[in-house]
Order: sequence, then C-alpha cells, then structure tokens
Amino acid sequence: MEKEFSFVEFLVLSKEKDASDIHLQVGSKPLLRIRGEIVRIEEYRKINEDDINRIILEFLQEREKKILEETGNIDTSMGFHDVGRFRVNIFRQRGTFALVARRISTTIPDFETLNLPESIKKVCDFLNGLVLVTGPTGSGKSSTLAAIINKINKSRLCHILCIEDPIEYLYKNDKAIITQREIGIDVRTFKEGLKYAVRQDPDVILVGEIRDEETVEFAIHAAETGHLVLGTLHSQNATLTIGRILNFFPEARQPQIRRDLSLHLRCVISQMLLPSIKEGVQRVPAVEIMFVNSLISRLIVEGQDGKIPKAIKAGKNEGMQDFEDSLLDLYNKGFIDKETALKYAENPNSLEMKMKGIFLAEEGGIVI
Repeated sequence: MEKEFSFVEFLVLSKEKDASDIHLQVGSKPLLRIRGEIVRIEEYRKINEDDINRIILEFLQEREKKILEETGNIDTSMGFHDVGRFRVNIFRQRGTFALVARRISTTIPDFETLNLPESIKKVCDFLNGLVLVTGPTGSGKSSTLAAIINKINKSRLCHILCIEDPIEYLYKNDKAIITQREIGIDVRTFKEGLKYAVRQDPDVILVGEIRDEETVEFAIHAAETGHLVLGTLHSQNATLTIGRILNFFPEARQPQIRRDLSLHLRCVISQMLLPSIKEGVQRVPAVEIMFVNSLISRLIVEGQDGKIPKAIKAGKNEGMQDFEDSLLDLYNKGFIDKETALKYAENPNSLEMKMKGIFLAEEGGIVI
C-alpha cells in the first residue's frame, strides 16, 4: 500500500538517504537526487495539487506567498529541527506549483571535507580583487564559497558582508564579523543590497550570483576600491567565464571590461561534481583553477582567450590546474574510477595516456 505524503517526513527521508535534492511535482511520485542520480520513491503515492498548496500555506511567509502569486516563482530557505536547512524554489509549471529543495549541511564546510585542491586556500589571503566560482547548477559552488568564507572568518580580523537570496549557511563570528543580508527580508532587492554594500565598511563582499551587467559593474568597482569580492557564475571553465561576462555588455563596452578584468580578476575556480567510489564520499569536485598572473592578464586584455588553457597548464607551479589535471589526481587518489574520469574528460585519449604515465612534451604549456 502506498504511503500518504508528508512534507516533513519526506525531508527526514532525504536526510536518511543522504539525498542532495528533493523534487515534488503534481502527478508524479516524489523524487530524490542521490549520488547525483534522480531516484523515484515508489513507496509514496503521487503528489497532488493539495500537497504542494499545503506546503505553500504552512511554510511560506505572507510576503513570500505574495511574491509567488505575482511572479510564479520564489526562492526561500527553510530550517527544521533535527532535519537541517533546505534551499527551496517553488515555481509554476503547467498551471500548478512544483518544488525543488536542496539540503544544506548545518556544518560550515571546510576545504578538507569538500576534497578541494590545496591551492584554492590562496584565495583566502587575497585582500582585494574579484574571485569567481563557476559551474552548472548543483556543482558545489555555494559550498566552495562557504569554505572560503569560513577560512577567512577563522584567520583574520575583517568585516565579511554577504548579500544572499536566500541565506544558505549560517555563519558565527570568529575573528571576522559576518553580516548576512537576505533579499526580501533584510533588504528589498538585490540592486538595493549592492547600492548600500560599500557604505557598510566591508572588507570582503559575497555577491552570490553574477547575474547581469549591473552586478558585474558593482563587482569590478568594489574590487577596484580595495575589496575582495566573491561571486558565482554559470560557466563551464575559465575561458568561457571571460566570454560570459563580456556577453552582459554591448560590444562597444567590451574592450573596457576586458581591461578591468585584466586588472581586477584574481582567480576563477570552475568545478563539476562527480560520483565517487571512495567509502564515505558520495560526490567529489573536479576543479579547474586559474590565477590571473601577468601572462593571463595580457591574454584577457588582448582578447586571446583561446590561449588561456595553455597558460593554465604553464601555471602549475602557481597552483593552477585544468580539469584533466584534476581528473587524473582524483583517479590516482582513488576518488573516481577510470570510466568516470574518461567520461568527463575533454580529451579522453590524452587522459588515458597520462594514466599510463605517458606525458607529452607540450605539457609544459608554453604560450606564445
């Protein structure tokens, strides 16, 4: 016999199964994403419209209900005792509401727990500039930024200002003072949050997602005036990140934006989450790291983005790595199997040669 649906009970089940995401849609059985794969939970009956409406009625604030009714979409966060925090998006589709919830760890992640490369810690020592963490939805960008903020919080006296939509991780002041402003609760709009940010004496500013021309301009201006700015972007690698930023602007402005990026962009961390074979580790990040040195700065300003991948290879001694380096390292450390490594490799033949200990002379990454 199929079980009746209870939202809180299903959240408990998601925790027990260590699922990362919950999907609820009218006319479908509830689903969980476990180890990166969508799993239909057959023991429950199909979700109906009353189930979703009950969640909206019981768990959304009046302000959020109004936004949902007006726009057909709302981002929020929910916390449940002994279950955890969830980042929730409710949206209209086919005339009814659907819900996707991502479970957020109540523990602030660190670099070791996330299995991030050691060289990313260099970002925590930057006093100014723009740092971007990029990748598709669900690639762990928020967790990586949380690890960076957590390390800064533990290591130096400063003011960290986070403008979030919604707040995910709840930080406690350590050496730093951390201010977390949630859109719609602490400040009306993202634009307004940015407007007042530099007046609140921050040293580090988390702007969340770089979403438009205005956000880019704010991030560059804040970096230019001595702040460390952290943000995310939906792009696959460092090279495409440059193009993605430029696409926010008309062609006539792009040369100036290139000059600004060449001066103030400090690092791009691109990542994707892969299924792990190591006991106790569900998924592990493959990470490309680009630190902007004098060579990469020149390539950006001259529009030679196609040479950036070779410049990353040439920067291994500075802590840089491309996805192929990362996949090889994860394979050698036993985090992923050969099949997974080759599946996600841009050049499987090259990676397979490296697995056999064969490295080409051009791996020096000379850039002309």
